[in-house]
Amino acid sequence: MKKPTLAAAMSALVWGSGQIYNKQLAKGLAFFAIQMTLIAVEMLGGNYFSGAFEFREAGFFVSGIWGMITLGTQLSELTYQGMTPGDHSVMLLLQGIIAVIILLLVAAIWFGNVKDAYQTAKNFNETGMVLSSKKWLKDTWEKSFEYIMMVPAGLMLVFFVAMPIIFAVVIAFTNHNLHNMPPANLIEWVGLRNFRFLFSIGDIPGGDMWLHTFTNIFIWTIIFAVVSTIVPFFLGLFQAVILNNKRIKFKKLWRSILILPWAMPAIISQLNFRQIFNGRFGPFNRFFMNIGLMDPYSPIEWLSDPRNPWLPRGTILVIGFWLGFPYWMALMSGLMTSISKDVYEAAEIDGASEGQQFWKITLPMVIAMAAPLLVMSFAFNFNNFGLIYFLTEGGPINVNFIHAGQTDILISWIFSLTMDEMMYNLASAMSIIIFIIIGSLSAWNFARTKAFKEEL
Repeated sequence: MKKPTLAAAMSALVWGSGQIYNKQLAKGLAFFAIQMTLIAVEMLGGNYFSGAFEFREAGFFVSGIWGMITLGTQLSELTYQGMTPGDHSVMLLLQGIIAVIILLLVAAIWFGNVKDAYQTAKNFNETGMVLSSKKWLKDTWEKSFEYIMMVPAGLMLVFFVAMPIIFAVVIAFTNHNLHNMPPANLIEWVGLRNFRFLFSIGDIPGGDMWLHTFTNIFIWTIIFAVVSTIVPFFLGLFQAVILNNKRIKFKKLWRSILILPWAMPAIISQLNFRQIFNGRFGPFNRFFMNIGLMDPYSPIEWLSDPRNPWLPRGTILVIGFWLGFPYWMALMSGLMTSISKDVYEAAEIDGASEGQQFWKITLPMVIAMAAPLLVMSFAFNFNNFGLIYFLTEGGPINVNFIHAGQTDILISWIFSLTMDEMMYNLASAMSIIIFIIIGSLSAWNFARTKAFKEEL
């Protein structure tokens, strides 16, 4: 008889020893090799055998965790011997995040090692048999093939997607900005101070102006995202209904023409529109000047009027409608073809007009099928940086805003704070707020859609 608890305890201390106790030598040696590799990486990568040990000179994992906790303690200094190297807070933070991620993966392997030793001993007591390492490997490959194939992609996601996101999130809880730039300065953990600053919680100098800027930009972002989602949807649906009408000839030709605004690269269209709506030299204003409908000395500043912020905002929305409706037109055309013709024939027999068929059959069914895509489109438009940046760069200037213009949405404001002002901490804090808003609204709306309920 085997003792499952003993096998698990042995593997918890020395990886693989429980498997060897269970007479699975190859498996036990494999787990033991993983443990020895980790210990070797830590010991050989650090200066553990010097007389004056410091945590910054430890191996990758220990120094990484120390650096993430402290963000460094030693500044670079100019001495008679030259510049003494100091701690780089950002690099220490990155190393710490990587170390924690790897240690979490190692912890999962360790848990699997302990659980396997316990379960194998328990199975032996029940069946009197122990799978050989070769047979165990073969069974694992057959039963968990899909998960094994997902491991490389999962690791790539962890280190190239999750890690940068984690880094961007934790920066929101530091004072990393223009005045605290490593390696000249060390950054520090400040807790929720950045969020308190944005929402003017407490006695914070300049907080009211930040809150005013944030509130106005947030309201405009919501308006921009909602209108940029709903209007192109109905424009595309309206166009799809027209093109699907029996009386329309050359449908493929019309579809090909109308899909061009969406097929063209968005940046090219946006830069072209920026020139077309140029207040002084754009062809739009020139045409109205030539026909006498506009005073040459007071042209309409479609994208840069500081007196009326809703003029450039409205212009941006209209351009967004033009660029966005072809996608919905193509999608609605496909969705409408999936609706059974028998439904329409039954409605005609009951005396329903074409308008009644649209409102009672087409529209409800199309909205039900397109609801998840509407949620995704809202999330995209909430962060539609390109349309704002390439048309107005956030302008015109608003003297009552901090580092933001009249047409800035949250994501373009974050870009300005990061690239121009180097306020990485505040930009990161706002990114978290955007994620919470978008994630909550998207999850709530998506959970209410018929498609989601059918999945369950």
